[in-house]
Amino acid sequence: MLFDQVSRDIIAAMKAKDKARLEALRNVKKYFLEAKTAPGAGDELGDDAALKILAKLAKQGRDTAALYREQNRPDLAEAEEAQVAVIEEYLPRALTPEELEAEVRALITETGAAGPADMGRVMGLATKRLAGRADGKALASLVRQLLPA
Repeated sequence: MLFDQVSRDIIAAMKAKDKARLEALRNVKKYFLEAKTAPGAGDELGDDAALKILAKLAKQGRDTAALYREQNRPDLAEAEEAQVAVIEEYLPRALTPEELEAEVRALITETGAAGPADMGRVMGLATKRLAGRADGKALASLVRQLLPA
């Protein structure tokens, strides 16, 4: 489980005195613990939920780093990007544009989507199957583009 892996990696980072990695992993574990102890969670955190949390944290980190770069703060941007790099180690490999297009075409065929009215059905299935492997905005744009008009 990802929760256990992050816990083990925190110990390894402490032993290695890797401050940047340790900070990133502690932040991840904090979010994992919050999700695990949320009402209705039953003190469980499955890998699916953990991957969603990791993807969200990685996206937030990239957005924050971009904002720091716009504000001419490369020192803060680099620190944020270092944390994102640690988080991305736990995420599945992202799909290439060609792989993403092939997956979306297969989902459109599988759902029998006939037009833009079926976008919700395709997106619902796509977000479940491609969780953590594709950006939501890029996915929605591609689905919109590939659905027959």
